[in-house]
Amino acid sequence: MLGPRVLSSVRQGLSRGLSRNVGVRTSGEGKKVDIAGIYPPVTTPFTATAEVDYGKLEENLHKLGTFPFRGFVVQGSNGEFPFLTSSERLEVVSRVRQAMPKDKLLLAGSGCESTQATVEMTVSMAQVGADAAMVVTPYYYRGHMNSAALIHHYTKVADLSPIPVVLYTVPANTGLDLPVDTVVTLSQHPNIIGIKDSGGDVTRIGLMIHKTRRQDFQVLAGSAGFLLASYAMGGVGGVCALANVLGAQVCQLERLCLTGQWEDAQKLQHRLIEPNTAVTRRFGIPGLKKTMDWFGYYGGPCRAPLQELSPDEEEELRMDFTNNGWL
Repeated sequence: MLGPRVLSSVRQGLSRGLSRNVGVRTSGEGKKVDIAGIYPPVTTPFTATAEVDYGKLEENLHKLGTFPFRGFVVQGSNGEFPFLTSSERLEVVSRVRQAMPKDKLLLAGSGCESTQATVEMTVSMAQVGADAAMVVTPYYYRGHMNSAALIHHYTKVADLSPIPVVLYTVPANTGLDLPVDTVVTLSQHPNIIGIKDSGGDVTRIGLMIHKTRRQDFQVLAGSAGFLLASYAMGGVGGVCALANVLGAQVCQLERLCLTGQWEDAQKLQHRLIEPNTAVTRRFGIPGLKKTMDWFGYYGGPCRAPLQELSPDEEEELRMDFTNNGWL
């Protein structure tokens, strides 16, 4: 396992001088990493005894690798990262890097509750192959996570990260949203390249895009349910749980938006709304994993305390896909 050794080397690196501004990891001649495109947030497969099943992870990646995704998000919310140990999180990222196509980007969720832990995890994930770090808001002390605290946190992480940082706001899970003005301030940092916004407020997304238009800053929709609206506002892509099961369709929606075929895009978007809601807000990761089983991937169980769907919930989930022509 990579975890303890990597974490140890990270601490040594920090003490030797990672406090220097490491700067932006570049792609090509001085360009920041371009994150535009569609990303499935990869789930973490578990065995019946709740161990990470790396073999099934690699099988899923080989199947997902056949779609025109820009890359993969690993250790996001759908990866059940709060339920994994630090060493498991790093091992999953390492295995994904080895298994995924070389031309795809790997965005790794490195957020922790403290700034120090987030810095260490971010540097560790860079060492095991991440192209960029996706950093969720710290939220346990959400009552004290005002703009000043969040700006300090993300600035410190970005200062010390050897790879670009993508902000990540998911208020349904954290109860905390990054204020737009905070995002605008952080967008001026040379190593903060974008945000994944899972809140679903299209007005907010549009305002962020408008206010950061002079920065080299990209906005990704955090769900397929408002992907078309995000593209219409100037977003550049999406991290979409639904892409784990309807990858071709989500990529088709991207193509329709980018080529201005808005009527066809609207029709397809309408058919994706209910299935997307089912595998996100309504039934969550248990619903997504059950659907993956139906579509030829390995979903399998979640790690406790998440529970499997009841028979009634499973039938409701199936109907959301059947009624829209996907099953």
